[in-house]
Amino acid sequence: MNSSSPSPVSAFPIRPADRLQSLPTQFFAKLVSRANEQIAAGHDVINLGQGNPDRPTPPHIVRALQEAAENPQYHKYPPFNGFLFLKQAVAQRYKEDYGVDLDPETEVAILFGGKTGLVEIAQCLLNPGDVCLVPDPGYPDYWSGVALSGARMAFMPLRESNRFLPDYSELSADDLNKAKLMFINYPNNPTAVSAPASFYDETIRFAAKHNIVVASDFAYGAIGFDGQKPVSFLQQPGAKEVGVEFYTLSKTYNMAGWRVGFALGNREVVRMINLIQDHYYCSLFGGIQVAAAAALTGPQDCVSELVSVYQSRRDALFASLDRIGWQANRSQGSFFTWLPVPKGYTSASLADQLLTEAKIVVAPGIGFGESGEGYVRLGLLSSEARLQEAVERIAKLNLFG
Repeated sequence: MNSSSPSPVSAFPIRPADRLQSLPTQFFAKLVSRANEQIAAGHDVINLGQGNPDRPTPPHIVRALQEAAENPQYHKYPPFNGFLFLKQAVAQRYKEDYGVDLDPETEVAILFGGKTGLVEIAQCLLNPGDVCLVPDPGYPDYWSGVALSGARMAFMPLRESNRFLPDYSELSADDLNKAKLMFINYPNNPTAVSAPASFYDETIRFAAKHNIVVASDFAYGAIGFDGQKPVSFLQQPGAKEVGVEFYTLSKTYNMAGWRVGFALGNREVVRMINLIQDHYYCSLFGGIQVAAAAALTGPQDCVSELVSVYQSRRDALFASLDRIGWQANRSQGSFFTWLPVPKGYTSASLADQLLTEAKIVVAPGIGFGESGEGYVRLGLLSSEARLQEAVERIAKLNLFG
């Protein structure tokens, strides 16, 4: 019997696939890390840099999950494409809120949160060499999906001079010839503006002319201020012929951790998303689907109350900003504010100073794209008192004379 020890196995380099090498750097991971360092050092940090809803999910939705979790029916695999009752629920909500008719069986795909669908649609439509039109500034996970597909991005600058709407006339003929997909997002993250119906009409004509699929990111669709209800892309004639809208329960019902979203509209795109998800997942836990349906079909008072909270916070924040001389346009929608940096600063240098000297976290605009430079994003995700305290700390830095 050989009692000698086995020879050690030599380590070898494990090489990632090219698609992992191509992924964009997660800009905000560093921001979160630095904020956590300040907290670990014992500082009272006011975090206005992230987009994580701070209020709990309404109790009737939680109760629906608790009851459904005890039902053995939902302990089995759910249907791969999700339960029809949840698709019917979101179709009902769109009919009531926007007057949009959706076929639950062919025009609705259930997603593991809206972010998943935004990445998946690029996998469904783009090949290496194709172009995707992306807003700049914009939600960085648009970039992730395009990078994984091997396609190329063509950026659409969002400028204050054009109400933070893209100007399609600026796009090159080469990009238009190769473009197969475009992202739009209103109410907008990060600029906090809403889009008029006329913009969607223009977008539908543009997409139809150039055979480009529209992906409308409507994550903040429930949150509009000053009595203005955000417009859905799908409300406009021809929308379903050229694209889909991504909707999520994360913001509307404070269900960010529940991971429930939808792709709605064009039947062929919905079919593709369902197909790719057949290979990735086996749909959401049935109990969560029951709770999501309860959110969509139950009382909507919680939504209007939430919007009122955000409006009150927005008004309190901007009243305080006015007092210290930080002039900016009022947010029209979403739970963000988009503020120009003072002279002599970049978005990153201002964010760094606010963190180190005032213990306030904001998101530098450059993290959302080159056209985001010159701005920082603040979230309305703390109490009015906490937002006012943040401005008081900023005032002590004498940034505005």
